Amino acid sequence: MAWIVLVLSGFLETAWAIALDRSAGFSRPLPSAVFAVTLVLSMAGLAYALREIPVGTGYAVWVGIGAVGTALVGMLALHEPADLPRIACLLLVVAGIVGLKVFH
Repeated sequence: MAWIVLVLSGFLETAWAIALDRSAGFSRPLPSAVFAVTLVLSMAGLAYALREIPVGTGYAVWVGIGAVGTALVGMLALHEPADLPRIACLLLVVAGIVGLKVFH
């Protein structure tokens, strides 16, 4: 169960990062509210997962999912560059996340 919560919390990290960008410095109420709610839920899920998963592994997986998810949303929906070097680097991060799970 801890791993499922950790993965969901990583996705919520992506949500709060995108909402933070869209909040325009907290000047837009809806994205600011989405940011606050998803941030709290993401942190709560991370805290829950860390009761069973070592902090080094859990935090690295959480950050990795959030970073890859945010980069993918940026490339697919926000028209950020999606060149081969960026995609290769994201694949390396994914490989690291999988490795941390496998060798946990």
